[in-house]
Amino acid sequence: MFKIGCQTYTWEMLGQRWTGHTDDLLAAISAAGYQGMEITDTMIGAYAHRPDEFAKALQKFSLQLIAFACTSPSGFTNTAARTSDLAMVEKALRFVQTFPGAVLSLGSATITTPGSISEKFQTAATFYNAAGELGNRMGVPVAFHPSSHPNTLLATRADYDEIMRLTDPALIGWVPDTGHILRRHADIMDTVCTYLHRVRYMHLKDVDSEGMWQMLGDGVCDIPAITDLVANAPHFNGWLVLEEESEPAAADPVGAVKKNREKITSLFG
Repeated sequence: MFKIGCQTYTWEMLGQRWTGHTDDLLAAISAAGYQGMEITDTMIGAYAHRPDEFAKALQKFSLQLIAFACTSPSGFTNTAARTSDLAMVEKALRFVQTFPGAVLSLGSATITTPGSISEKFQTAATFYNAAGELGNRMGVPVAFHPSSHPNTLLATRADYDEIMRLTDPALIGWVPDTGHILRRHADIMDTVCTYLHRVRYMHLKDVDSEGMWQMLGDGVCDIPAITDLVANAPHFNGWLVLEEESEPAAADPVGAVKKNREKITSLFG
C-alpha cells in the first residue's frame, strides 16, 4: 500500500562534516532498500541544472524522485523577497517537470526579519498560494512543510490552523512531518485528521516525550496509527518519506537510514 522513500536532510544536517557527492546519497539510499528519495536544493549539487542527468542517475540506482525540497533565506515571510522567491520556485518547477508525479516541497515559513507576526502569516500565505498557482500552470503539485526548528512561523497547532486558513487547498498541499508536529504539540492525530485533505505525502520521524529526536520507532510516534490515517487522505500519493535527525544518524547517516528502512519493513513488510 505504501511506497517508502528517504529524505537527504540526514546528510545535509552534518553541514561541512559531509564531503560526499550526490551519487553517494543515491547509492546509500538504494542499497538500504528504498524505492524513492526526496532531495533538497542543497544536496542536489551539480545536478541542479541537469535534470536529465539526474534522471539517469536515479534510474541507475532504481530510485524515483518523490519531491524536490526548496527553502529561501527570506523564510518566505519577507515581502521584499517575493519576486526572487517566486523566480526560485519557477526554476525549481522546471526541474521537477522532468520527473512525473514528483512534488515541489517548500520549506517552513520562518521569521527572518522584525515585524508583525500576523503580517508574516499573510506574506507566507500569499507566497505559498502564488507558488501553488505556478505549479498548477506548470503541471507540478506544490506543498509546504512546516517545521519545529528555531524561528519557524509554523510550530504550534494554532500556527497550523492559521496558515491553513490563509492558504487555498486547491493550490497548495501539505507535507505533515510527525517529528515536527510532536515536538511542538501532542495532538498529532487530530491535526492530521483535520487537514487530511491537504496531505500530499508524509515525513515520518520520531521524538521522545521531551521532544528530542529519536530513531524511528524508539520514540512516541504511533507509526501504525498515523499511517493508517494518512492512507485515507484523498490526495495522498502513497509515499512515506523517512527522515532522520537523531544523534545516531549524525554519527552514522548511512547506518541510520538503513535501520529506519528495516523498521518500516518490520511494520509493513
